[in-house]
Formats: sequence, C-alpha cells, structure tokens
Amino acid sequence: HLHAVPPHYMRKQTLVGAERFITPELKEYEDKVLGAEERILELEKELFLRLRGEVATEAPRIQSVAQQVGRVDALLSLAEAARRGRFVRPTLDLSADLLIRGGRHPVVELQGTDPFVPNDLSCNNTTDQLLILTGPNMGGKSTYLRQNALIVIMAQMGSFVPAEEARVGLVDRVFTRVGASDNLARGRSTFMVEMIETANILNTTTPRSLILLDEVGRGTATFDGLSLAWSIAEYLVTQPDRKARTLFATHYQELTRLDRLYPGVKNYCVTVRRSGHQIIFFHKVMAGVANKSYGIEVARLAGIPGPVIERAREILSRLEKKDMDLSGSRRSTGEVLEELQKKLF
Repeated sequence: HLHAVPPHYMRKQTLVGAERFITPELKEYEDKVLGAEERILELEKELFLRLRGEVATEAPRIQSVAQQVGRVDALLSLAEAARRGRFVRPTLDLSADLLIRGGRHPVVELQGTDPFVPNDLSCNNTTDQLLILTGPNMGGKSTYLRQNALIVIMAQMGSFVPAEEARVGLVDRVFTRVGASDNLARGRSTFMVEMIETANILNTTTPRSLILLDEVGRGTATFDGLSLAWSIAEYLVTQPDRKARTLFATHYQELTRLDRLYPGVKNYCVTVRRSGHQIIFFHKVMAGVANKSYGIEVARLAGIPGPVIERAREILSRLEKKDMDLSGSRRSTGEVLEELQKKLF
C-alpha cells in the first residue's frame, strides 16, 4: 500500500513489513514537546532573575519594614509576657543597689508544676557586696542566681520584670560561671574551662558589674578547689577596682567564715527540712548558713542503688566521728584523718 501514502507524508522509520511516516505538523508538535521542559526551566530562571532584580531595588525599604515589624513583635511579646506573668515595671538608677522583692525565674515558673517560690535580693558594692549562698543540691541555688541575672537584663532592655518590686542600679556587664562543660577539641578539661572563664571575670570586671559564681572550684581536689574559691572571693572584696556585686553559690562551708573578716560579705542559704532520711525543699533563700549539703539524700532521690546509699551513710558517719579507716575496719588512723580534716583557715 506504499502507493497510497499521501505525498506530503515524510518517512520516519522503516521496519520489517512496515513503514512509519510523520507529517510536518506532527514534527512541529514533537519538537515543541521535546523542548518544552528546557524552555520551562529557561522561563523560570528568567522570571526569577527579573523578580530578584525588582526586589533588590526595594531592599532598603523591605529591610526597614522588617526591622520595624520585628521591633513591634518583640515589644508586643514582652507586653504579653508581662501581662500573663504579672511582671512589674522596674526602677533603674545610677546607684550600685540591686534590690529585688519577690523575684521569680520567668521560665522555671512557666515550666514547673508546683507554685514557684519567689525570693528577695539585696546587693550593692559596699555593705552587701558578696553574697555567699549555701544549701543542698536541688535546693534552688542555681535558679536563684539565674533569675536575678535575668531580672537585671530584662530591666535594662526595657522590659517589665518578674518580681513584686525591683530597683536596679545600672550594670555594665553580667558575668557568669555557671554549669560544667569541657572542650575536648581544644584539649580543655572541665576544670580548665572553669578557670579560663573565672580568669576572664577577675581580669575584666568593674565595680558596676554583676557576677554569678556557681560552685567555683568543684572540678578539682577538695583542698585545691576550696583554696581557689576562698582566694577568688577574697580578691573580689579587697580589690577596689574589682568590687562587683557578686552572688557566690558554694558547698564549701569554710567560705561562710569570710563574713567575719570582710564587712561586705553576707551569708545566705536555701532552706530545707529533714525528716528521717527524707528531705523537703522549701526553695526559700534566707540569711544564714546551711548546716549540711544532704548530698546522700539527693543521690537517693536520683536513684542510686540502696546498698551504695547505706554504705555512703556509714562512711559519712565514721568520717564525722573521725575514727575510721575507709576500708571499713575500725582502727585509729589519726594521721590520715588529721590530713582529711585539717582546717586551712
């Protein structure tokens, strides 16, 4: 039937027992379909470049609007937080006073299931310059440090603050040495990181700064850590150009003796009550010194096995009686205990 093929048909392919033809119209559509995807990408790129150029010409105006919208969003967020959290407007002045009544931690208060316990703060760089805070783990020492720093920062950024009343003498910097971390990539241990951060604080603080120190010296041997903690506290109260308002949380009971040596040192503690082997945390900061750390009870709450807890209590009891060998045998180890119980100060 080859003679019946119209003359304008174009042979496309010859097969066994058959011939394939195509017309000019079909060829045109084929070319359009095969080149459509490439053309689509070209058009998309062309439109994108055109749109980007138009946007770039309006970049200054767009950035200005974005900044204004961001500022309004931040202010509205602060206002909403103040309304929901019953924040108050702080008073700021050029004094060195830091007076907070009924202060709260805005984040912990929202996340906790129990009512948050508010606490007061009275600090300056003369009569109440360095506050020594003692008490057990989980008692609320770190939360107390952080909430006061947050209140100062929020006040100076123009926000209301989570407190019943707050008067903030302007702070030039807030220094913190809180938590424990290492830097393996740089070959720095937890204690080295702690000392580097503490060195930065001691070398750059001013009388208008606020310093938060949380258990400085705990990352090394007891006597070394205690000696460093004592010396750091002493440095901050004796150097006129470093007398910053300082909150110093510690488990070293020996540091509480500093208030007898320096008038600017005051002792505070978080309150707890013990009932048998149970301890109740009140999370209230009051003037005074915590008499115990209750570390074994906190370990029990954390799930340390019972035999370990009982053995720890036995060792603690013997240490307090100064009549033990840590292996468990009852014999006089006066030389060892004399070294362990030595009073450095």
